[in-house]
Parts: sequence; structure tokens; C-alpha cells
Amino acid sequence: MSEKTDISRREFLKAGAGTAAVGFALRGPAALARPARIVGANDRVRVAVIGVHGRGMNHVEGYAQVPNAELAALCDVDENVLAKRLGEIEKMGLAKPATEVDIRKLLEDKSLDAVSIATPNHWHALMGIWACQAGKDVYVEKPCCHNLWEGRQLVRAADKYGRMVQHGTQIRSSAAIRDGIQKLHEGLLGDVYMARGLCFKWRDTIGHAKVEPVPSGVHYDLWTGPAPLLEFTRNRFHYNWHWQWNYGNGDLGNQGVHQVDMARWGLGLKFPNKISAVGGHFMFDDDQQTPNTLNCAFEYAMPDGKPKLLEFEVRHWITNHEAQIGTPTLGDPTRSPRGQKSGPVVEDPNAIGNIYYGPKGYMATGDEDADTYATWFGPHQEPGPTAHEGGDHFANFIDCVRSRKKEDLHAPIEEGYTSAGMVHLANASYRLGRTIRFNPETEQAIDDPEAEKLLRDGDRGYRAPYVVPEEV
Repeated sequence: MSEKTDISRREFLKAGAGTAAVGFALRGPAALARPARIVGANDRVRVAVIGVHGRGMNHVEGYAQVPNAELAALCDVDENVLAKRLGEIEKMGLAKPATEVDIRKLLEDKSLDAVSIATPNHWHALMGIWACQAGKDVYVEKPCCHNLWEGRQLVRAADKYGRMVQHGTQIRSSAAIRDGIQKLHEGLLGDVYMARGLCFKWRDTIGHAKVEPVPSGVHYDLWTGPAPLLEFTRNRFHYNWHWQWNYGNGDLGNQGVHQVDMARWGLGLKFPNKISAVGGHFMFDDDQQTPNTLNCAFEYAMPDGKPKLLEFEVRHWITNHEAQIGTPTLGDPTRSPRGQKSGPVVEDPNAIGNIYYGPKGYMATGDEDADTYATWFGPHQEPGPTAHEGGDHFANFIDCVRSRKKEDLHAPIEEGYTSAGMVHLANASYRLGRTIRFNPETEQAIDDPEAEKLLRDGDRGYRAPYVVPEEV
């Protein structure tokens, strides 16, 4: 690692002035003053996975396949989950990693090179900032932040401390998708004027959950972290936290952030000028706060006066499949949408992917594997180029940790922040019940203090000492 990645004690103390919450959380500034370990040409990158109940175990399995990575530690606030994962790791034939329930203790370990964060959304940005300050590189799951402001703070921390920070929008590492997006940018469809993201994902009701004692082995104060400390229920805990505003961002921020990111990538654009989202929580009487059906529109004003449009839609129940997404026929050049006599073969109720529209035709990407693109041209939708090939997002991250070449990251945090920010803009529009006008240069809502508050702290603030710092 280069000298610019080292964090001197003087630099940390200057940066941390006035941010007592961070110092407290990391047991004093000395914990952050240690320089990053220098990874030699023959060294393996030592990684700690934070949060291993769900997606985090995919991180464990992913790094196990990367020759230059070593699973050094696991961290989870549920000791029952930790014990289960240790048993599974032993069966995988891997060396037993260290374990912690508190990331603050883990970040004091100067032998760790990187952390891989797969916790609930409300922890992502703060943990990422702490890790950057502690000299660790970061893989952070999507969305990288729970609101727009804290995502911007994470970007600043990555830049200030010279860290490699990869966002968990892993579709960007698919070889087929990278090829398809390049073809879009080269003009395969002409000037792409609209991109559409689909999140048609079967979601049953979560029901009602009663207040109960915190389960044995669960460190609930740590789990709650920056959010308000509420009474424990199963619908505020494992997985169902996605549907509560204090911790999650609904399916728009859960699955949909991938498709928003893909749509924006295909258009080659950043933040929009106007955002509208309408929908609701249909069919069920349960504890879910976030919408289960949502339509989002992001409008871009272009220098040539011809606006571009990004659409995104969440559907939670019985639905159709658009552009063969979610069917085995996607990517089969012999099966055009108009040429199917018996309709699409539906083996999965989900349709997860993207569609891009240009004057020459359209392109579809995705299905559950997200490694396929297909194209159709002209009014009769004649099949065009298609490809199916995956990639390894974890390997890309480890390669960049070793090389220190930020430009080689497939999903650098700046891109992740922008896509996550669009999730927050749409959710703010939905919650306020109106269109939000946005300044992409200042990254602020225009003449809308209520929207700014939602974008700043999600209308819930931060609970000490788990506070995202004003100065990183």
C-alpha cells in the first residue's frame, strides 16, 4: 500500500475534532491511528465479514473461492448465528476465523486488511466510515447508506483515507452485462432515451409480531445501533427489518437498488432533476411500513433539450414477465417476444431485470442470475446480439485491495452512493406524496425542507454513540 493510505495520529486527531461519538465508538483515537497493514505480493488479504445471518454467508462463500483472500474473522450481534456459521465454515474445510459481536473491537485488529459489511441497511454507512478511519478497505452491501447524506459522508471517508470501497451491486462484475452496457454506450440501440428497472418479486405478508423479550444471545442494543431503540419483535429483526423505515428501505432499497443502478449505468447518467414515486401497501394487514407496490420515475434534463427517463417498478404479487425477463427464453435468439405461440414459459414468479429503449430497438438484462442480456430490433422485434457470462465481484474487490488501483473497481463507492441516493429520493417522494425537484450539482432538494430532512437523517436522527460524523 502506498504512503498516502497511511493514517497518522496527527491527521486523525485533526479530522476527528468535534466528533466525540466516533472516538467513543472506536475506544479512543488510538484505534484509528494505526496505519494500514502493508500487503505484500505473496500475502493474502485478511477479510472480516460483518453480519452473517443472511447475505453475509454469501460473502463467506465468495471469499472462500478467491485464492488471494483469507477469511480472518466473523462479526455478528447474534451469538446463535455466529455459532451456526462457525459450524458451517468447519464443514467447508476452512480455518476457524476469529469472532466478535462488536465491530468496534474488531476494527482494533491491525492485522485485518478489509471488512465486508452485510448488516441491515441502517448500519452500512457508519460501519464503512469507521472502517475507512481504521485503515481498512471496505466491501459494503447495497444500499451503501440509509439516507442520502450519510452516503455522501462514506464517499468522503473513502477519499480522505485512500481506501478501496466496493459497493455490493455485483451485477457490475458480470462479463455479459459489462459487454451489453458497453454496446449500449457505443450506440447499439441508437440514443437510449429510457431505461426501466423491474422488481417483480413474490412477497407474502409478514403478519403481525408481538412484543417479546430479546432472545438469548442477541445483543439488541448493538443490532439497533443508530436507530431508535424500540421494543423487540420478530418483525423488527432478522430479514423483516427490510420493511421498517428505521432500518430498511423497502424492496426499492433491497432488491431494486440493483436495477436502479443498472438502469442508470445504461443511460450513463448520475442524479436526476425530478423524482416522482407513487404506490402503496396493498392486500395485506400486517406490520410492514414500506410499500409493496411502487412506481418510480426519474427525469433527466439534458443539454440538447431532449430529456431522458429512468423508470423503476416494484410488484409484490401475481404479475406478468416483461421482455422475457424471468423466463428461460431470455437470451435465446430463436425466441422473439412476438414469435412465441404459447406465451412465455413461467417457472419462476419473479421478474428481476432491466430494459433499455432506443430508436433501433431494445435490450433486456437479467433474470435471477443477472448474467444475461438480449436484444431485439425493429417493429417486428427481430433477435439481435445476446450473451450469458458471469463474474466475481468479490475477486474484483480483492484484486483492487492488492493493486491499490481504484479505477479497476467495478462498483466504486461513488457509483454505489449515487444509485443508493436515487432510492432515497424515490422513497422521499413516496412518503411525502409529491414530486421532488433536485439539483444534481448541489445534491439537494429544491425549495423542499421536508424532503431535505428525509434525505438527511430519514426523519429519525441518530442514537448516540452510533452517530455518523459531520466531519469524517
